[in-house]
Amino acid sequence: MKHATLHQLKVFEAAARHGSFTRAAEELFLTQPTVSMQVKQLTKAVGMPLFEQVGKRLYLTDAGRELLSTCRDIFDRLSQFEMTVANMKGLKQGQLRLAVVTTAKYFVPRILGPFCQRYPGIDISLQVTNHEQLIERLNNNCDDLYILSQPPTDYDITCKPFLENPLEVMAVWNHPLAGEKNIPLSRIAEEPFIMREPGSGTRGAVQKMFEEQGIKLKVRLELGSNEAIKQAIAGGLGISVLSRHVLALEGATSKLIILNVEGFPIRRHWYVIYPNGKQLSVVARTFLEYLLDEGKRVAEETAAIKLAE
Repeated sequence: MKHATLHQLKVFEAAARHGSFTRAAEELFLTQPTVSMQVKQLTKAVGMPLFEQVGKRLYLTDAGRELLSTCRDIFDRLSQFEMTVANMKGLKQGQLRLAVVTTAKYFVPRILGPFCQRYPGIDISLQVTNHEQLIERLNNNCDDLYILSQPPTDYDITCKPFLENPLEVMAVWNHPLAGEKNIPLSRIAEEPFIMREPGSGTRGAVQKMFEEQGIKLKVRLELGSNEAIKQAIAGGLGISVLSRHVLALEGATSKLIILNVEGFPIRRHWYVIYPNGKQLSVVARTFLEYLLDEGKRVAEETAAIKLAE
């Protein structure tokens, strides 16, 4: 391994992450033959195969998985060193790697904007995915911090709530139930439902609520994104339960309304989590402090608006 280079390790990590030399080449702005050659040289240095190919897909061997874990440790240590040196110089710079569930994309960019203005030397890598895939990223230690609304209970993690995330029943503006008060859950269950895909945290919360009441939902559609669900609701295909945050960018022209249903909103929070024992970088600690302060500010503003009403 003393003949391996840092460049070869970066090429290998990208190929392992994508399961493809072609996609690794695209990410690194290299040619596919260059990626193949770098991996071949690294394989020779290791003395064991790092990949096996099944069809068009690359899979890591046992040696490859061990090397990938080692690569991530090396890159994390180098990144922390760079940020520590920058901090010694009185600067806040480096990279912040965030993974968030899909619904969080409606408010996280608005939180990141002021943060980036305050710390222009920090680059953000933002991965948006569903709940199951985010937990997989957590398990593989792919990111610095993770934002979700349903923290896992079987992981050794640090978990901090920072913002409310109420789930509401949403329908098209001219729905027959629009304007009614305290609509029974049994009446809502008669409506065709549009649901997120299995693995979604929102879907899990909704199913749990109705199952506890012994009520079965009529699921008409399963869609993989909140945007698709919003369009389906607006098209009159049914109703759904979504985070109130998905209406944040709708404005006065929105075709969606929130129905007044008994037991709703489902009270939830947004959490920022990371593995216990993980040494957060200077940049990650800075963002974590900022995020907790920002959550308090938003909560205070919301409380002030409610009092004014």
